[in-house]
Amino acid sequence: MNKQSRKSFLERSQMIIYRVEDSILVGLLLLMIVMSVLQIFLRNFFGGGIVWSEVLVRVLVLWVGLIGAMVASRQGNHINIDIMNRYLSGRVKIVVKFIVELFTALICLIVAYYSLQFVQSEFAYGGESFAKVPIWLCESIIPFAFLVISLRYFLLSFINVKNFIEFRP
Repeated sequence: MNKQSRKSFLERSQMIIYRVEDSILVGLLLLMIVMSVLQIFLRNFFGGGIVWSEVLVRVLVLWVGLIGAMVASRQGNHINIDIMNRYLSGRVKIVVKFIVELFTALICLIVAYYSLQFVQSEFAYGGESFAKVPIWLCESIIPFAFLVISLRYFLLSFINVKNFIEFRP
């Protein structure tokens, strides 16, 4: 397998992952909107609604927010220091970007670790959120999303090391 075919395989794999993320995000957002509108409709016209729909919508807000953060972290757009791009140039800019992205990756990794412990404690407790859905399942997006964001920022920081080495003024 030559270098070009490996690159195209990696690019295709990355595009598939991005499409899956985008599809999940859109699906959850649509579900959140449908549940909210349905709840309003049922309350206004039938005097009641789905008992657990408000809790579901709150859980969906959490999921949409964290999957949205994962999507934003694809190209390093989630956490960005704009002043750095305006006033720094050359190797200094690359070094600062490396430090910021590495720091972001480390913080997200720490959050992923402690949120995993939190989800494990919720699993051990065994509580239910809505409609017999376990609380830990609703919260499981937290460690997963922060782990993905951390991995993406580690990758971006290593790309900056490569850019630093290959830099030609």
